[in-house]
Amino acid sequence: MNEETNKPCQQEQTLVLIKPDGLKKSLTGNILTKLSETQLRIVAAKVVRVNDELAEKHYFHLKIEPFFEELKKYIKGQLHGEEYMRVLALVYRGVDAITKVRTLAGATNPEKAQPTTVRGAYGRITTEGVYENVVHTSSNPKEAEREIKLWFEPAEIVDDIYPVVKTESGVTWKTPYDRISLD
Repeated sequence: MNEETNKPCQQEQTLVLIKPDGLKKSLTGNILTKLSETQLRIVAAKVVRVNDELAEKHYFHLKIEPFFEELKKYIKGQLHGEEYMRVLALVYRGVDAITKVRTLAGATNPEKAQPTTVRGAYGRITTEGVYENVVHTSSNPKEAEREIKLWFEPAEIVDDIYPVVKTESGVTWKTPYDRISLD
């Protein structure tokens, strides 16, 4: 039982991306150690070279922002050199996973994040105004579902977290990422 809401505790999953600046600064071990404090389970992990299409789909809600092109370059690793043109994508699962991971990550703006959080300790804002905030975390269950389905195929996740369908070509998500309403 959640003491604050007096509701039953629910298993949740959340996407975590260790972004190119986190990889360049060799923070992967530090971030994973901090994430282990949440006592959540890793149910998926992979290194991904982010292409333009994936960057646009991930940040679709920011498409109208003036910093959108810089943001795409950032998530693709183009601001950090060719050897850092990748992210480490993970799915964590457990009770209150989204809140636990977001609390640990800190505020999106590294200058407003508590110094004991990942973003507060390791993030910065570039001279172009891009938040190099080291990690991405899902903000709510709908966003987590959309993002996990965008970044992972069902077979890449060790738990059955969302319904799937079997087709002639394999297993796919019953509800694709682009059919999830974020309203």
